[in-house]
Amino acid sequence: MSLSLDQASDITDAALAKARELGLRPLSITVLDPGGHPIVVKREDGAGILRPDIAHAKAWGSLGTGQGGAAGARHATRDPAFFAALASISQGRIASSAGGALIRDTEGNLLGAIGVSGDKPDNDQTVAIAGVEKAGLNADIG
Repeated sequence: MSLSLDQASDITDAALAKARELGLRPLSITVLDPGGHPIVVKREDGAGILRPDIAHAKAWGSLGTGQGGAAGARHATRDPAFFAALASISQGRIASSAGGALIRDTEGNLLGAIGVSGDKPDNDQTVAIAGVEKAGLNADIG
């Protein structure tokens, strides 16, 4: 089970609409399928050139660790050596930070992940949750 292109686009567009409503800095958003493959990647005008990679790493890290970015960030703070090892094992593809979330259906089934980058991590997380919830799904931030 995975997200359709239409669902992933709706999630991304709703997240960007929330970011504009809140007046956040320009964002990049990535939605991945459960295997870590991109479905949608959007980079707003003015977003830094690394933002798509960071958004991807937040989503990919959530999938890879099986927990949302907020949980990953807390875990990384408690055990930085483990997360340094994860960064090495994953060839630098993991970013444990708020703004990454697993996307689940109403029954808890994993459909994919979202990563948002460009503003403060808590704001990135707010936008990710808003986009997922607007699609009638659940954002598992951990």
